[in-house]
Amino acid sequence: MSHVFPRHTRQQPPVAVAGDGCYLVDASGKRYLDASGGAAVSCLGHSDSTVIDAIKTQVEHLAFAHTGFFTSEPAEKLADLLIANAPGRLDRVYLVSGGSEATEAAIKLARQYWVEKGEPQRAKLIARKQSYHGNTIGALSAGGNEWRRAQFGPLLLDMSHIDPCYEYRLRRDNESLEDYGLRAAQALEDEILRLGPETVMAFMAEPVVGATAGALAPAPGYFKRIREICDQYGVLLILDEVMCGMGRTGSLFACEQDGIAPDIACIAKGLGAGYQPIGAMLCTDEIYTAIEQGSGFFQHGHTYIGHPTAAACGLAVVGSILDRNLVARVRDQGDKLMDRLEDRFGQHPHVGDLRGRGLFRGIELVADRATKEPFDPSLGVAGKIKKASFEQGLICYPMSGTIDGRRGDHILLAPPFIIEDDQLDELTDKLSRAIAAVI
Repeated sequence: MSHVFPRHTRQQPPVAVAGDGCYLVDASGKRYLDASGGAAVSCLGHSDSTVIDAIKTQVEHLAFAHTGFFTSEPAEKLADLLIANAPGRLDRVYLVSGGSEATEAAIKLARQYWVEKGEPQRAKLIARKQSYHGNTIGALSAGGNEWRRAQFGPLLLDMSHIDPCYEYRLRRDNESLEDYGLRAAQALEDEILRLGPETVMAFMAEPVVGATAGALAPAPGYFKRIREICDQYGVLLILDEVMCGMGRTGSLFACEQDGIAPDIACIAKGLGAGYQPIGAMLCTDEIYTAIEQGSGFFQHGHTYIGHPTAAACGLAVVGSILDRNLVARVRDQGDKLMDRLEDRFGQHPHVGDLRGRGLFRGIELVADRATKEPFDPSLGVAGKIKKASFEQGLICYPMSGTIDGRRGDHILLAPPFIIEDDQLDELTDKLSRAIAAVI
């Protein structure tokens, strides 16, 4: 009998014993093509020798040193590398152990920034419906997926949520993409004015929404207008790139493709590529200076922040992404993946939308393509496709609740950056068979 507390008590997953490039292998020897990188984590695949060697070398010299007493060489080098390649005025890196820690730190830093600046009335955060920012109480409060929030409602913090930029569902028939993007962004200004600009500390959003909406990319001009609104009212812009960042969408930071930079950025997942648990919060020099010239102390922290072994891993991962020109490869292979998806599913009667950027692609499933009517939630379409895909030897990321946390189904694809053309064919073939088996 297992004493592990699993994600689902009525499911007994197979035991993973090995990783081989884009594949995971279970104890029976069955191979699974990892078409979602776990949860958009394994960007370099599962057996990258450069990263493995970097971890081994670091452990031999220094496994851990608490940041209450020391900094470390790999942490310093990783921070330098990230800032050298970061957009805008991002200037400082706060290393953590994962995405929820990064977004939690971002929320707390935004609050402390305004306190240090002498504006303690700024305490309200605006986020978006159908967003996901993590599972700590603060991060879950910022998230806008009602299914994830429901049972914890009494514990959550009071935060505002505006509509997402969801062109497939929310753009009007007579509206251009650009006009829709501006209208969607206007919701932020409307909410700031409703709350009172002097009370709003930050707006938080994923540049490309991942788990809860299936690679939902913004309409043209949306984020440029969001940046303008934040600047106009002195509101900090926090961009959550935990899932869509570190090259996943075809640029090292996802927001680069929208021509903007945040005040605070959150990264994780692809930062460690699954070889170590690591994330980071990045902030501008202005925010850092406010703390530095104020109390001098960011009132936050966890035991494993800045972990030297995790930092050495992150340094090797980011270095590999840059040195091997993998961001350009993500764009190339992403285009090939999208071509295959359009060829196989573009006219499928139960595929409403194909979307995303780079190797971050989403398929929205519908009961009726013409009316966009979703499947009845009681059918459990997403869960059944996940199971059918797994039986085929394919790991993908189907989720339900795409529209409002209850209705709608999508499949998220986020394969390793090293995926080859024949593996893209394998992915598409196996996914097609799984969908056919369920629908």
